Amino acid sequence: MLRRLNKALPGLVLGIIIYGVLLQVIGMWFVDDRLRYTTGLWIGIGCALFMAVHMAMSIEDAVSLGTEDGAKRKTIASAMTRYLVVLVVLVATFYFRLGMILPAFFGVFGLKISAYLQPLFDRLAGKSNHYDEASDTDQDHMM
Repeated sequence: MLRRLNKALPGLVLGIIIYGVLLQVIGMWFVDDRLRYTTGLWIGIGCALFMAVHMAMSIEDAVSLGTEDGAKRKTIASAMTRYLVVLVVLVATFYFRLGMILPAFFGVFGLKISAYLQPLFDRLAGKSNHYDEASDTDQDHMM
């Protein structure tokens, strides 16, 4: 299902989850309240996963609109929606003491970490990048 939205999405989701597991294992050594650390971290990881999937859906919707102006508006509205949802979740996490806020923030940051490390993971897995698959006519248009 994720691959139908975007070819890179499954790798991005996997990277977020791996990042979450690493933070879980490492962080458990440094905190006293392990339950609140864990819930805060996985609330943040959940937000990162939501953001990744929502971003892929938003890009697909914006591209299918056909007009540049409509696509810009859709992209901006979707980004603002994502940020608002994450803000509300983080404030609710802090206010209702559902988890520690700093691990939740680090969990949300997993989206960025996964996105930056994805080319490295692809290279390690032996996958070619999308530029290698471009045809000659596509390369002429890129210049």
